[in-house]
Amino acid sequence: MAVETVAGTQGHGDRGQLAGAAGNRSALASSRTALAALVLRDLVVLRKNFWEFVIRTLVQPFLLCFVFLYVFPKIGQGIGAGGSAAGESAFATVLVPGVAGISIMFQGVQAVALQMAQEFGFTREIEDRVQAPCPIWLVALSKVLSGAVQGLISAAIVLPIASVVHAGGVEAHLDLHWWVICTLVPLACITMTSLGLLLGTSFEPRNIGLMFGFVVLPITFLGGTYYQWTRLAPVKIGPWHWLQTAVLVNPVIYVNEGMRAAFTSASHMHLYVVYPVLAGFLVAFLGLGFRNFRRRVLS
Repeated sequence: MAVETVAGTQGHGDRGQLAGAAGNRSALASSRTALAALVLRDLVVLRKNFWEFVIRTLVQPFLLCFVFLYVFPKIGQGIGAGGSAAGESAFATVLVPGVAGISIMFQGVQAVALQMAQEFGFTREIEDRVQAPCPIWLVALSKVLSGAVQGLISAAIVLPIASVVHAGGVEAHLDLHWWVICTLVPLACITMTSLGLLLGTSFEPRNIGLMFGFVVLPITFLGGTYYQWTRLAPVKIGPWHWLQTAVLVNPVIYVNEGMRAAFTSASHMHLYVVYPVLAGFLVAFLGLGFRNFRRRVLS
């Protein structure tokens, strides 16, 4: 009788474990389905407004390359190494991947931070999203992933166009390193959209203008878009290379240096620094962004 009782107890325990495992699998499958649906919804909206997205993505990079690489050489206002043709081409080689990197950053801000400002503001669309059958943080993750896809598309659009906008004698020398492209570009896109999540959940919708003035503009101009990090060494106080050290807190510098490693043979920060630091920023931005997102939703 005792043996039968023990066997029966074990049988009930096994069935309970199986039921719990099935419940966990069901919850995981539901969350995965909800995440896919949320990302797909954003991509469907992107497809419907694709040309608006293309125009918004291209305006700033096109103007940067048009002014620096076409207008300046045409009017004799040389740039890069005294204005010689070789110096201007070297500057073009530095600028083009920087433009691709800054496009990824702006896409992360526009696709996530500005969108969240609207959804937490007057549209209140976020209230519909958080009713999906998944954890709250998964809704935030869907915004990050859909924004990362938009960042990949923007890089694919911007790079070839930026590389051909130049005057005679000025040419960006691109050298594609595919293993870096296939690993670092997606990492950069997700990191920048995670930054967008953090910014979008840190600033109130009415203060979104402050985000551009105090965060976006400084990290843009100090993010190595127009210069290489390795060339900042002469800016120093005594023996201290203060600017080269200060910009290390800027995530955009690692994105742009990674873009140069991916698309050119120009000097750049070591990749064994770029990869782990970008991954660290990604973890920090996601962690803080998820916390802020949950707090904003439940408040």
